[in-house]
Amino acid sequence: MAQKRKKYSPEYKDEAVRMVIDQSRPIAQVARELGLVEGTLGNWVNAYRRTHPTEEAPLSVSERARLRELEKEVRELRMKTEFLGKAAAFFAQEYR
Repeated sequence: MAQKRKKYSPEYKDEAVRMVIDQSRPIAQVARELGLVEGTLGNWVNAYRRTHPTEEAPLSVSERARLRELEKEVRELRMKTEFLGKAAAFFAQEYR
């Protein structure tokens, strides 16, 4: 027996999206609080961002600095992972 899809008003969707965007909260957290499927709220947020691309506040100086730190960390971790993968492949060939 198939479940009937819930219908949400545009106002409800907008309010849920605003909780994510205005308060910079994770989609998963807001979805749990509202009893929504995370993917559903994610779709609403993505649709909103496509139609309102300039409404989000720009990053603050500290947020931009943190973003740069995290991007650097990601690059370093990717290099380490690549190196370890190559080393593992080398040693796997050595012991065959």
